[in-house]
Amino acid sequence: MRDILQANGIALSVSIPNVPIREKWGKGVEFMLSCIAYSVGFGNIWKFPYTALENGGGAFLIPYLVILFLIGRPIYYLEMVMGQFCSRGCVKIYDMAPIMRGVGVGQSLAMFMVMTYYTPVLAIALYYLISSFNSELPRSRCDPSWNRCIDSVSREFKDANASQNMNVSAELFFTKTVMHRAPLAQGLGIPDMDLTLCLLASWLVVAVILIKGIRSTGKCAYFLAIFPYVIILILFVHSCTLEGAGKGIRFFLTPDWKQLFEPRVWMEAVTQCFFSLSICFGGIIAYSSFNNFSNNVYRDALIISWLDTFTSIIIGCIVFGVLGNLAHVTNKENIQDVVKQGPGLTFMAYPDAIAKFEYFPQLFSVLFFLMLFIVGIGSNLGVVTSIITAIRDRCPTLENWKVASVVSVVGFSLSTIYMAPGGLDLLDVFDNYGAKYVTLTFALFELITFGWIYGVDRICRDIQFMLNIDTNKFWRICWGILTPLVVTVILIGCLVDHKPVDVPEEYNIIGWCVYVLAVIQLPLWAIYAIFSQKKTGFVNKVRSAFKPTKSWGPENYHTREAYNIYLEKIRSSSDADDCSNALKFIYRRIFK
Repeated sequence: MRDILQANGIALSVSIPNVPIREKWGKGVEFMLSCIAYSVGFGNIWKFPYTALENGGGAFLIPYLVILFLIGRPIYYLEMVMGQFCSRGCVKIYDMAPIMRGVGVGQSLAMFMVMTYYTPVLAIALYYLISSFNSELPRSRCDPSWNRCIDSVSREFKDANASQNMNVSAELFFTKTVMHRAPLAQGLGIPDMDLTLCLLASWLVVAVILIKGIRSTGKCAYFLAIFPYVIILILFVHSCTLEGAGKGIRFFLTPDWKQLFEPRVWMEAVTQCFFSLSICFGGIIAYSSFNNFSNNVYRDALIISWLDTFTSIIIGCIVFGVLGNLAHVTNKENIQDVVKQGPGLTFMAYPDAIAKFEYFPQLFSVLFFLMLFIVGIGSNLGVVTSIITAIRDRCPTLENWKVASVVSVVGFSLSTIYMAPGGLDLLDVFDNYGAKYVTLTFALFELITFGWIYGVDRICRDIQFMLNIDTNKFWRICWGILTPLVVTVILIGCLVDHKPVDVPEEYNIIGWCVYVLAVIQLPLWAIYAIFSQKKTGFVNKVRSAFKPTKSWGPENYHTREAYNIYLEKIRSSSDADDCSNALKFIYRRIFK
């Protein structure tokens, strides 16, 4: 589209007078790599393994793959298209239907919640990275004060009777030495100083990259997106060679068909899909908004979504291969009984696998936790960028470095709570209510806004104008019917089948308050949008609030004018699908 318009003399590089020019990615590949670093990251390496373990391994994998195909990829492509088309973040994009702006605000709140607990996981990875430089890995052997412990460095444990109900040193190192775990009934406790310093260092890295703007993020993406795969492939080969690994991998790949009828498993598949691809949080929309208008996001969406699926499966094989080996070492029949489940699984299973490396375990430990730290940086950059973009779209005169600095300081202050002994239990609460339920709820309203209020037909016209691509029936059916329907069914099933987090009741109450705080943004901003309309009469104001604002469309002034004439031509011409005739009409109307 860009080449055709430019050939006809229509300029696409001139912005509206007196409006700040939106920064763009240096190259298209930087956008794709940044999305890979953002989407293929913590959601795959940290969250996917323990979510799969908690939901039956193979019983979770099938719903996860089905949801990726029917929900994940269609939403991912849709968010990329809409973000690039209008060059707006996740809040400002609702200029397409101002009455639904609360969706973007609610998603930003969910993203803010995720920001507060993603960086603490990054800090723990940094702690492990630093400790990997010791002459012997501290989690490879049991501390004398730990009871019923097996050294992770051991490759065989022959005494079957003595091994019952015992834990490996990697698990006890995480729970006792690193986190000083304590139940929430005893209070959160005081944040650990070493972890807090690692948290500060992590936030400093994120802030330094973001202060310089989106081009700095793009340059870092070459390393952030590519390097982790080198380490992942090394760990995959090694985990497959461990004794007993086959048992764990079979558990991961073999479904329990009865559990496929459990709504909870499907809900977890949906939320994991959202976390894995990072959809319905606003990050993809924010990243796409910095694209050049005609960038081929269709290609990028397919590449990234397939790569994300591949990465999740490989990571699952690595973790469950290690768990199979741990089951063999400790003589436990049930894979789910090998280590304590939850957010800390990554810091138990991976370290145990590395401790069993016969040669250079410190080197592999450094490489692995460096990789985990790097993918964590990539994930956090996307999370924080979404928040910064939402703020700057609302207040475009604010300088990027000021917004990035304030967000980082606030994020660090709130993140310290997770560095306390009871922090990971609190993380479970906010992850469940502030991320899972909020994301699932607003995913439904986002799809309703894009597919029904704005309209699938208009989205397809936008794609035709922007990319010169005809949208096939699969995407149309998914956006308009199938994806909203599946999300609706799963959301209702989750709310009906809801089970509170296994923590004191008051913490679940706090979680519901967070959920209500996010959801209430929808009616509040709808009321604001209605009464902000200049029409007379309440009914006219409501109708106007459902329509795009006058500024809606491509960011560039000339491109938006061409787009408006393109829509006019489609409405008035019987040959609506003839793109070349429409372009000639645009050219004549503007330049002749």
